[in-house]
Amino acid sequence: MTKLCEGRVAIVTGAGRGIGRAHALELARQGAKVVVNDLGASNAGEGKDEGPANEVVALIEEMGGEAVVNGADVADWEASKQLVQQAIDTFGRLDIVVNNAGFVRDQMFVNADEQSWDAVIRVHLKGHFCVARHAAAYWREQSKKGEKVEGRIINTSSGAGVLGSVGQAAYSAAKAAIATLTLVQAAELRRYGVTANAICPIARTRMTEAVFGEQMKKPEDGFDVNAPENVSPFVAWLASPESASVTGRVFEVFGGTITVFDGYRRDQTVDIGRRWEPSEITAAMSDLMSKALEPVKVYGT
Repeated sequence: MTKLCEGRVAIVTGAGRGIGRAHALELARQGAKVVVNDLGASNAGEGKDEGPANEVVALIEEMGGEAVVNGADVADWEASKQLVQQAIDTFGRLDIVVNNAGFVRDQMFVNADEQSWDAVIRVHLKGHFCVARHAAAYWREQSKKGEKVEGRIINTSSGAGVLGSVGQAAYSAAKAAIATLTLVQAAELRRYGVTANAICPIARTRMTEAVFGEQMKKPEDGFDVNAPENVSPFVAWLASPESASVTGRVFEVFGGTITVFDGYRRDQTVDIGRRWEPSEITAAMSDLMSKALEPVKVYGT
């Protein structure tokens, strides 16, 4: 069987548990050498534990693959730079960055506190920025040297980022920003041979079990639609040379389904060809909004 990522080198952040763990194992099955990054923090981002990352590396080695552990804080500029360098120093190159690390501190917006807001935005948004930024600098340098680059950035957004989610203002805001960051990365990095795409996975993790409870329960038999392993084959495909024509896209991946999210587009427009008087806008808006598409409901409403 052909291995889609044979000889390629990947960094997977937050790879000790859940979806990140599944990504690391699947990439290894597809022939990639993997840097398994995980701080080992709790679901709220507290504490450290190298155990989960070490376990993933051991599993990859048992299947005959190559992997190393990295315990860097991905939102730390220098630590994330060293993470990228570790991949290059250990395996001689870097081809794939899967940004997955994150945690939640759910609060209703009226109760949101500054510390929790900053922590969630930092790990998700800055964590995605730091690792990809250092990887992009490496790929640009390789491209300028005349090397063939087939770089892949695979970011993790969320349905919460695209549609919003009650009780998850910080998480939703960070994931929305990640989706838009992906569009900019795709536009700017194409010239260097790099693609950037984002996934919005639906799967059973520590985060989703806390929010959705019984909906994420593993069935006693049949297809486990919420298994995190369901998301990873698509990530492996995005990480491969096969996906070269796909960039700047956001995908929802759930069970056996892959869906393309269609982002903000201009819908209805009204133009009077001059400056508006405020008193004119009520009637114009009534007509405009009657023609506009209804917004998709926010999760939890």
